[in-house]
Amino acid sequence: MQKLKEANLYRSELIPISGKLVERYNKCLVKLGFAKTKLKTFHIDGIGWSPEVAEEKENLHYLNNGEANPHGIIISPLQKGKPVYLPYHTFDREMMQQIFKTYGDKINDITRDSAICIDFDQKIDAFYEPLDVLKYNTVHINFHLMNNLYHQQNEQFQLIEKFKEGHNFIDEEIHLELLNSAKTYGDLRTRDLELPAIDFSVSSFYTRAFGGVYVLRDFITPIVVFEDENWHKEAIKDTNYEVLIYHIHQTELMDKLRDHVIIEYDLEVAVKTERYERIKKYEMTQYLEKTEHPVKDILENPILYKSYLNKLDIESRKKVMSVERYLEKLETSNQYKIADIVDSKLFEALHKPHSSLEGKHQDLIWKLLVNISPKDILYWYWYDKEDFYASFKSWDDSLKEWAIAIISNKV
Repeated sequence: MQKLKEANLYRSELIPISGKLVERYNKCLVKLGFAKTKLKTFHIDGIGWSPEVAEEKENLHYLNNGEANPHGIIISPLQKGKPVYLPYHTFDREMMQQIFKTYGDKINDITRDSAICIDFDQKIDAFYEPLDVLKYNTVHINFHLMNNLYHQQNEQFQLIEKFKEGHNFIDEEIHLELLNSAKTYGDLRTRDLELPAIDFSVSSFYTRAFGGVYVLRDFITPIVVFEDENWHKEAIKDTNYEVLIYHIHQTELMDKLRDHVIIEYDLEVAVKTERYERIKKYEMTQYLEKTEHPVKDILENPILYKSYLNKLDIESRKKVMSVERYLEKLETSNQYKIADIVDSKLFEALHKPHSSLEGKHQDLIWKLLVNISPKDILYWYWYDKEDFYASFKSWDDSLKEWAIAIISNKV
C-alpha cells in the first residue's frame, strides 16, 4: 500500500487527531456505547471513522451497534467535505453533507471545546431477516453533545435565573455553583447548542449489512441484490415482500437490469473509449506469466503489447480480443451472438448505467457494475476502494505502477 500512499491515493484526506481531541473522541465513543481507544494519536475521516482505531479494535465497523445502528462523530470542522472512506451505506457521505450544510456554523462553534455524537436512526433496533433492509425509508439523524453540553447550558440558565431572584446574588453557594459550571463547561449563555434532528430520505442504496446488499426501488420493480450467497438463499425464502431477488453473480441479473432500463451497452461505441483500453489491458494482465519486460511497459508500449498478446495461448488471446473479434464478424453476418464470442465477464464490464438515470443513481449502479465485474481499475478505485485495495496488494509491482499512473491522471 506504500505505493498508493506515496501517490496520495490511499486515504490521503484523513484528519490527524491528538491531544484534547483524543479525549473528546473517547467521550463520544463511551456515550455511543463503545470502549475507549488507547491510542494517543490517530486519523479520522468525514464521518469520524478511524482506520487506526478500527485496527486496534479489530473491527472495521466499530462505530456500529449492530448492523442496523451506525453512528458518527464530529470533533472538528475540518471534517466538512472530507471523504467517508468506509461508508456503511452509499448515502453516508450525502448525510454528512446535509449535516454540515444545515448546521455548519453551529458545528464550528460547538467543536471549539466539545464534540458531537451522531445517531443515524432508521427506526430499526436490529435486523433479523435479510429483507429487513427494505424497511429503510427515512433516516432520523440525531445529535448528542459531549458532556451533555446542551443540558449543561440549560442548567446554567436556571442557575442564572436563580441568582437573579430576591437576594440570591449574595448567596455564596449559588456563586460557587455558577463558577464551577463556568470553569467546567465555559460560559454557555451566548452559545447556540441546539441541533434538532434531521430527516434524510432514502431511496435506492447499498448497505454492508448481510454481507452487502443493493436495494434498487426507484425503477419498474424493486430489485434486491445480495453479494453473500447464503443470505441470498435465506432471502428468497421470504414471501412477505413483492421484490425481485438476485445474487450478484446470477447471469439473469444483467438481463433484468437491462430490461428495467437500469443499465445499457453499446460495444461499437465502447471499443473507441479509454475505458475499453483500460479494461482490455487489465484483462490481458490476467494471462501474462513470467514476462521479460515490466508489465507497465508491456501495457504502455504498443509494440510490446502486440508481442505479448501474440505469445498468449489461443484461448486466452480470444478472450482478450473477444469484443473486437465479435464486431469484425458482425460486419460480415448478423448471425453471430455476443455470448458465443465475447467473454461473459468482459461483456459485463462494458455495461454502464442507463443514460436516463439521475446522478445519484448513476453512482450506485456504477458501484454495482464494478462489483459484478471489476475490470476497469479506475472505476474500481472510484466506486469500491476497499475491494480495490485488497486486490492491489497481490499485484505485480509493475502492474501497481501502471494502475497508479492511470488513476493519478484522472483524480
